Order: sequence, then C-alpha cells, then structure tokens
Amino acid sequence: MGKPSSTSHRMLFLNTLAFTICFAVWMFNGVTVTFLVDNGAYDWSSVQIGWLLGIPVLTGSLFRLPLGIMTDKFGGKWVFGGLLLVSAIPMFLLQYVDSFLGFALCSFGYGLTGAGFAVGIAYTSVWYEKDWQGRALGIFGAGNAGAALTTLFAPTILQNLTNNGTDMEQWRILPVIYAAILVAMAIIFVVFAKNKKPETQRTIKKLMQPLKSIRVWRFGLYYFLVFGCFVAFSQWLVPYYVNVYYLPLVTAGILAAAFSFPSGIIRALGGWMSDKWGARKVMYWVLGTSLAISFLLIFPKMEIYSPGNGIMAKQAGEVTEVSESKITVAGIEYDVIPKNETDFEEAEGAFVFPKKETWQEPVVQEGQQVKKKELLASGETKIFFEANVWVFTFLVIILGSIWGVGKAAVYKHIPEYFPDEVGVVGGMVGVLGGLGGFVCPIIFGYLLDGSGLWTSAWMFTLVLSVICLWWMHRTIQKMMHKEQPKLMRQIEAKNDKNID
Repeated sequence: MGKPSSTSHRMLFLNTLAFTICFAVWMFNGVTVTFLVDNGAYDWSSVQIGWLLGIPVLTGSLFRLPLGIMTDKFGGKWVFGGLLLVSAIPMFLLQYVDSFLGFALCSFGYGLTGAGFAVGIAYTSVWYEKDWQGRALGIFGAGNAGAALTTLFAPTILQNLTNNGTDMEQWRILPVIYAAILVAMAIIFVVFAKNKKPETQRTIKKLMQPLKSIRVWRFGLYYFLVFGCFVAFSQWLVPYYVNVYYLPLVTAGILAAAFSFPSGIIRALGGWMSDKWGARKVMYWVLGTSLAISFLLIFPKMEIYSPGNGIMAKQAGEVTEVSESKITVAGIEYDVIPKNETDFEEAEGAFVFPKKETWQEPVVQEGQQVKKKELLASGETKIFFEANVWVFTFLVIILGSIWGVGKAAVYKHIPEYFPDEVGVVGGMVGVLGGLGGFVCPIIFGYLLDGSGLWTSAWMFTLVLSVICLWWMHRTIQKMMHKEQPKLMRQIEAKNDKNID
C-alpha cells in the first residue's frame, strides 16, 4: 500500500486540532466549578458539584453514537463544523447564568463537544488505509491533551480575571473566550476541510447490526477503563491533591495537567505500537501495568508494627534497677533502646522510602526475681510509609500514559473488525468510555463517603483492570483453542510436503 497523501495528513491535522479544543471545553467544569465554590461565588453542595462535573461528560457520551452514524452518512466536514458551532452557543450563554439549574443546562449544551471524538474517529478512518490507521487514530487521539490545557491554564486565567478572587464577577469572561475559540475553529474547519464518506453506504439498520456483537461491548469495557477513568481522574485529581496533599488549587491543576497531558500525547505512540506489534499484545501490557500501578496507589500511608529483638536475662537474680535506658539484674546492666519521640506523620511527604523505628520496652519491675533467659524487655518495630507527593505524581503520570497507549490500541481493533461501520462501532465504544467518565466520579464519591479513603478510587481501577485483563485473556484462550486444530492441520501438511 502506498503512503497517505498530503490531503490525508492535512485532514488529520484539522481533526486533531478540533478535537483538542473540544476536549478542553469538555473539561471546563472541572476547574471552573471548583474555583467558583472555593471562592464563595456559589454555595453548591458536594452532590451539586458532582452533577456539574458529570453533566458535560454525560452529554458528550450520549451523542457519540448518533453523531458517529451521521459522520458515516454525511461525512465529517459538516458534522464536525456544526458540532463546534452549536457547542459555542451554550458556552457563550454561560456568562449570564446565576443559578445551579442555569449552569447545568449550559453544561449539558457544551458537553456536546465530547462527541467530537466519535466524529473525528470516523472522519480520520476514511482518509487512511489499514496499515496507517493505528498511527492516524493515535495521533488524532492525542487531542486528549486538551484536558491538560484546561487544567493547566484555566486556574491561572481565572485568578487573573478575578484579581485573585476579589472580583468574582469577572469569571464570566472565561466562557466568552472559550466560545470564541469554538466559533473560530468551526470556521477554520468548514473552510479548509474536505468532505469524505465511506465508499460503502448502508442503511441505519445495517449500520446498527455490529452492535449485536459481544466484541463491541468488550471493547467498550476496555475503553471504560482507559478512557472513562482517564476522564474521571482528569477532574478528580484536582480535589484529590487539595484534600490529600493540601495543595493550592493552581498547583493541584498543574499536577493534574501532568497526568492528562502525557496521556494525550503518547496516544500517537500507542497507535504506532499497535500497528507494529498488534493491538492485542499492546492491550496485554496496558491492562497488566494498569493493574500493577493501581495496586501501588492503594497504599499511600501505612503503619506496620512487628515484634523486634527483646532482652533476655543472662542469669537468674533480682531486678535492682528499671529505667527507659537501662535494666540491672544481679549486678549485670542491660542497655535498653528507648522509643524515639519522632513522629513520622508530622513529616508528611518529607521522605520517599519507608522509615523504620525500633525500640524496647521493659516488662519487669524493681525487686522482681527473674530466671535465666527470662524476658526483661520486649522489642518493638514500627515501619511507616507515606507516598511522597512526587512519588504519587510519578505513578499517576505513568498510569495516565499507559491508559493513553490503551486508548489507541482499543480503537486500532475497530477498523480491523468493522471496516465499514467505524463511526457506529467507534461511537458506541466511545459512549461506553464516556459514560465511564460520567459514572466513575460518582462511584468515587460513594466509595469515599462509605470508606473514608481517598484511595478507594484506586481500588476501583484495580478491580476494573483485573476484570478487563481476565476477559481479554479468556477470549484469546478460546480463540486459540478454536483455531488450534486448523493450525495443527497446516503444520502437518507442511511436514508432509517436506518429507515428500
């Protein structure tokens, strides 16, 4: 197959740029709502905040399937251009909002930008042959980095607009800026993009036929993890850093961006890896690594107490002296290791590796008669570990990057199995992944309320990673078992030819 044309690359660039902007708008509430509540502009409850964070994600998820179908039917130029323009209207109207209901309705409107993913996937696929689709879709998916743009820059912009929170009404300028960017991108897309549709056109009934395949829903579960959890943590990490590590909002936004940005960029690498080694092999590594890192993130703080070396009497006799540092028995002095008063918890985040403290506590009293080898002082060992904020950040960056590779690998499967229904299948997989971005913060909130542990969110990703890995391995084992007789016949046939 020949190399893609310059027109294909130009369409990919426009697609990726538009999707980056869409994703930045999609994550708008994560920073803005947190800022408004923290600065007293609105007295919204945690439940209301949760809904405002989730509504845009829900809208973008629900509209992925119908917009994916529309892209297959009419081409991506007009669908993507129209999506950008329509989304700009509720974003612009947000400046006039003064209530929770108004904010929620506008959020539902500009949440449509999240559906830009299904449009871009279908539109990108028609411009590239099979050998290049993994790379092209991976590059397009790098638009996920738009989440990092919002978490990185929006807090600072809001601080500057409101003069560090002293003039809160000026926050309303930010949605106007976002709306203007959407309109500008819509114009650029319509002017410079070239329309193209799949060569094979099918009825809506036939387009929906692949959704009966269990394979579509399995891909959707993978995407629920690698994309849905990614979207959820892109917003959840901001309050996580604020509440667990007591960081200011701007710093929390920067570190959350450090999680989001590499995941978007590395998606292009994930596409190349899927083309080179196969999407299935890549997914094995993605799910296995997700399991391992989620497990490590479960333990941000722990204390382990264990018996240590005690002191035994060398000979029988009377205990004549007992203090924190010394025990005397029958004229023999035994040095006692006193307990260190250093409180590791007070040095929160000050060390990277676990710290150990060992001490001994007397168990005898003055005047007591003891036998030879009788215990005089018991030994105690305390191991304390608390995940340093930089260690934690390093792990979540790795996890976000791995999920970025996984996002590309999942979508590499779709044109291979469903070449004429990429928009429909990609849209449904995107719906399931986007629903993960909506549902996961709600699940995280319930787990936090029920357990009191912020790390319960990582427990959820651990369980989800295990389920995905198990289902994938089970499916592959079935496929190998099914194909094994055919392979054996092929091997035997080749051996017979060699003998002849």
